[in-house]
Amino acid sequence: MSGVMKRMGMIFRAKANKALDRAEDPRETLDYSYQKQLELLQKVRRGVADVATSRKRLELQLNQLQQQSTKLEDQGRKALALGREDLAREALSRRAALQQQVTDLETQHATLQGEEEKLTLAAQRLQAKVDAFRTKKETIKATYTAAQAQTRIGEAFSGISEEMGDVGMAIQRAEDKTAQLQARAGAIDELLASGALDDQSGMAKDDIQAELDRLSGGTDVELELQRMKAELAGGSPQQAIEGGTGQGQSQQQPQDTPRFDKQ
Repeated sequence: MSGVMKRMGMIFRAKANKALDRAEDPRETLDYSYQKQLELLQKVRRGVADVATSRKRLELQLNQLQQQSTKLEDQGRKALALGREDLAREALSRRAALQQQVTDLETQHATLQGEEEKLTLAAQRLQAKVDAFRTKKETIKATYTAAQAQTRIGEAFSGISEEMGDVGMAIQRAEDKTAQLQARAGAIDELLASGALDDQSGMAKDDIQAELDRLSGGTDVELELQRMKAELAGGSPQQAIEGGTGQGQSQQQPQDTPRFDKQ
């Protein structure tokens, strides 16, 4: 049972892979990959902007702390000038605490500045790769489209495409049926001429009947000729006909057409 399930799974995956291969368009795949790269580049750019914003915020804080430190230093100097050493000492203590904060912020600022430079360089490199991929993508798409068009034109000329194949099969079937009908019509004509088939209309005649009809028609013509000769000679048409018939029968040649002697 396990082997059957594995085989079914393999067949299903093979058919699914084949179906996906037919449905896949390389141009769509390239466009999708380019879109994903643009999204990644946009994320990197947002990261650079975020780091730059943090760096700018630290710079503002540093400026404020430095201004406060300068102000405390001036206040301590003035207090010392007025003989207030205690106030001068307090001002210098506060200035020292601010100076420690300034040092920490300067360290963070340097770190953020280094990260910003790295991200900026990475964004520039990624931008170059995206631009190169876009150029290559368009080149591949144009080449694929041209090859596809050339293949379709070649298939149309050679008749191996599905559409042209269907048309060719239809033409072949029509030619086969036409040839079959022509052969059947010729065979029927030959059979009717030979008398092998009965003519239901009663118009067909065999060779013997055709010969009898021909002889009968020739005899009628000769009889009419004898009658006209008798009328011209002033005799009886019936005697001329009987006399002509007797002479014609006694002197009939082997040929099919009867011959009569002149009176």
